[in-house]
Amino acid sequence: MTVEHHEFASDNTAPICPEAWATLQEANTDYAAAYGEDRWTARVCDRIREIFETDCDVYFVFTGTAANALALAQVCESFRSIICHQNAHIQTDECGAPEFFTGGSKLLLVGGGNGSPRRVRPIANKIDIGQTKVLLMRQNEVHSHKPGVISIAQATEFGTVYTRDEIAAVADLARSYELSVHMDGARFANAVASLNCAPRTITWEVGVDVLCFGGTKNGTAAGELVIFFNKEVSREFDYRLKQAGQLGSKMRFLAASWVGLLMRDVWLRNAQHANRAARQLAKRLQSVSKAEVVFPVEANAVFVRLDDQVARDIQARGWRFYKFIEPDVYRLMCSWSTTEEQISNLIADIVAIK
Repeated sequence: MTVEHHEFASDNTAPICPEAWATLQEANTDYAAAYGEDRWTARVCDRIREIFETDCDVYFVFTGTAANALALAQVCESFRSIICHQNAHIQTDECGAPEFFTGGSKLLLVGGGNGSPRRVRPIANKIDIGQTKVLLMRQNEVHSHKPGVISIAQATEFGTVYTRDEIAAVADLARSYELSVHMDGARFANAVASLNCAPRTITWEVGVDVLCFGGTKNGTAAGELVIFFNKEVSREFDYRLKQAGQLGSKMRFLAASWVGLLMRDVWLRNAQHANRAARQLAKRLQSVSKAEVVFPVEANAVFVRLDDQVARDIQARGWRFYKFIEPDVYRLMCSWSTTEEQISNLIADIVAIK
């Protein structure tokens, strides 16, 4: 019987990290107030304000899709559009949720280093400012959706990271057209770890209005945060959450995992570990198995070119991972729990097959 290995399929396959598990168990020892009136929820909100060094509104949702879709619905009216990269998660992997929850908004897609694996570019999957300007100039009359928000992913779907200056350029462009800026931060922790920066420097300080801060990929059981740095636009967002079925009655169980993650900067150490593991995996893929890594490894994702037959043979040995780009680019993800032994075992199987 083939043993299945899910270690590199996704950072979603990793277990809950010990610190998050411990606080989750602590929250389960007694009764507590419902609907977010508990001490764990309050601790998370206070800690987020400490981490980002600003007053902000913090909300819990169950999934990343809910976080993105509801945050975008809050800042984008139905007759307005959402500008994003053509490979953004909100375009490729959220089943139309942003359009559904906004009640009619349209995603306007732009390119920009969109990941042609034959030409590796350091801006892979980042919005091109020039293309965005051209698009904005075209959307200038009543027969078109009026642009309302620019959405960027940090880190991107191809594992690259926006620098502070790149985010500032996007935000400056948005401000010049009176647009909001949304950040899909499903792997925001990995981006902070990669840039070795204070979270404020790549969010509100450079013009980000709302951040969806991912915890599930970083070690929690479930639950993401929607953080409004521009508190003017978060008015009555609690009603939007309730209507969308995202107001947890036993909120403490969403919040408790975050307490374990945020206290003593576990979230940052988890991300640093995942990033280091990805760099190690990429190095060994290149040096030992002679595989081609096609994008810069800036967070916790490694994109490698594999012959389809080789990929099938590796998968036949139980390794689970996905083809991400046709015709031959596969994604391998590392997490807070990735070990050197797991990397060595994968590399050994690839070498044996090749």
